[in-house]
Amino acid sequence: VQLVESGGGLVQPGGSLRLSCAASGFTFSSHRMSWYRQAPGKGRELVASISNAGSITNYADSTKGRFTISRDNARNTVYLQMNSLKPDDTAVYYCSAPWYNAWGQGTQVTVSS
Repeated sequence: VQLVESGGGLVQPGGSLRLSCAASGFTFSSHRMSWYRQAPGKGRELVASISNAGSITNYADSTKGRFTISRDNARNTVYLQMNSLKPDDTAVYYCSAPWYNAWGQGTQVTVSS
């Protein structure tokens, strides 16, 4: 199982970023996928998850209405669209395949003026 995130970077408050996670080594379309994040000095927290077909999504209260998780099963890719970013969203963002307890290497998101 391999998960490779991309799309992080530096953005001003109020800006947007889209993270991508390319998956391989398993039947992607059969499994729920999740995004987590870990801010400096804090534990890892669940940001959003999506069912295998994409019909069911869940979000942390802190990201509801601002973040959108989606997936393209034909491309074996899961996305996290992040809008109205705040400095508190600064963290390393990780893609996860929970069934396999698999994690990507993480991508840094920094929200700062």
